[in-house]
Amino acid sequence: MYAVIKTGGKQYRVSQGDTLRIEKLDAGEGESVDFEQVLMVGEGEDIKIGARYLDGSRVVARVKSHGRADKVEIIKFKRRKHHMKRMGHRQGYTEVVITGIS
Repeated sequence: MYAVIKTGGKQYRVSQGDTLRIEKLDAGEGESVDFEQVLMVGEGEDIKIGARYLDGSRVVARVKSHGRADKVEIIKFKRRKHHMKRMGHRQGYTEVVITGIS
């Protein structure tokens, strides 16, 4: 059984036991998180698709850890103008383990 959920502006295809990194959530480690924006649920040949979201469907996950991704470096450079600007960004993430789909 698998489902397609929406969180953090992105869509993920998940099944029970999967571990995935999503945008940072305000939940402590070990806490349970419910995803109610379920777009699709499928099991073999049986597929249910919502008009926007499926009513009464939810995916339950357990927060495994929090962290920050690798640094992305941004360089702005203009030739012959003595101008160079360096910036960096590290995006926060939450690692979750999918425990159930209903």
